[in-house]
This record gives sequence, C-alpha cells and structure tokens, in this order.
Amino acid sequence: MGDHVHVRVSQELSVSEEGELVEHSRCQCGATFTRVFDADDGEPEHPGRS
Repeated sequence: MGDHVHVRVSQELSVSEEGELVEHSRCQCGATFTRVFDADDGEPEHPGRS
C-alpha cells in the first residue's frame, strides 16, 4: 500500500484578536492543521489578469 498524502479540506476561517487570519483544515484521516496569516505582512494579493 502507498504512503498516505494529507488532503487538507478547509473547515473554518477566523480572525484572531491580533488581527491575523486563521485557517483551520483537516484531512479525512482525522489530522488537523492550522495556518496563520499576518494581514500586515506585505501587499494584498491580486488575481492574475488575462
């Protein structure tokens, strides 16, 4: 059997008291992940133009 690859499915987005964007996700195997993005870090992202 092959190695398991986590597929992160976003469950919730929230904003911390410090103003950070917090993304909670999980894999179907039960593993959970939390990513924190600092809103003051750099320029806003812009989608590519076609």
